[in-house]
Amino acid sequence: MPKPRELIERAEKKTKLIAAHRRSANDTGSTEVQVALLTSQIRSLTEHLKTHSKDFAARRGLLVQVGRRSSLLKYLSNTDRDRYLELIQKLEIRAK
Repeated sequence: MPKPRELIERAEKKTKLIAAHRRSANDTGSTEVQVALLTSQIRSLTEHLKTHSKDFAARRGLLVQVGRRSSLLKYLSNTDRDRYLELIQKLEIRAK
């Protein structure tokens, strides 16, 4: 179970991520914010799996999150190509 300090740090990190990618003052669920949060979780799980290679539950969770992020990026690419290109560059997701 995470310690209270770890929970506070995690919440602060999430708040900063949302603030960096939101489109308006009250935005917490736009495609950009969702992709940014998923990218953060994916990177965290990837680091975890480097040391715990047999954690198959975490591996499955990682694959689910990668699929969800891929769907969101495909949606964004189809609806607003400029926002898509800006987001992948900002998050350093794909090398082009």
